Amino acid sequence: MSEALAATHHLALDRKVRSQLRKWPQRPPGVAHSMKQPGTWLRGRPGDAAGPAHPFLKFPGADRLRTLPDGLWLHFSPTPADPYVDILCIEACSSLQNLLDKRSRFAPSTSSLLAVCPVPWLLAPVQPGDPTPRWRLIRLLQEEPTRPLALPVRDIRVLFGLKNRHYEGFARTQVAHPHEFFCPMDALTREDGHEDPDMRALMSRAAASANFMRLP
Repeated sequence: MSEALAATHHLALDRKVRSQLRKWPQRPPGVAHSMKQPGTWLRGRPGDAAGPAHPFLKFPGADRLRTLPDGLWLHFSPTPADPYVDILCIEACSSLQNLLDKRSRFAPSTSSLLAVCPVPWLLAPVQPGDPTPRWRLIRLLQEEPTRPLALPVRDIRVLFGLKNRHYEGFARTQVAHPHEFFCPMDALTREDGHEDPDMRALMSRAAASANFMRLP
């Protein structure tokens, strides 16, 4: 496959995945409310293409290099006394090289990762048919924001979607890192894939509470 054709295929796949992810709810499917994540979940990406700027990830001091996951869900802490955000990212990988590149962006680091929410996104309605601005659902915000909200990332989980042949080979021979989860690409492109019991079960294992035998 030529480079131009591969790039076209990659863009088409990204569009298809994002089209389906826009149908996913504000709380990741299968992730139940728990004492480990008692705050507010909101879908940051993908958003309405015609809407305001969307949240992104970056390292402190970096004004150019940003990570823009295909899917990004944010769990905001419930109190301004301890501001943080947990993130669940979804990345569609059209090739193994693409997978290696995206895995490197979420590898453990000694630097702090920040999630940045632009003001227009915070002020915009949470979803069509609901005029409530997003910031009012984020309990750590006490008043209407006038500056971007930049929060340290407390916990990160990433779901990688792989083409079937890549997924089968990877699942047979590789070991995932604790924050990584994998699924076949068609699980992300399938109509109403967020209602699939297998996807919901996988997402439940990506929740912060899943690491504990039982919670107090």
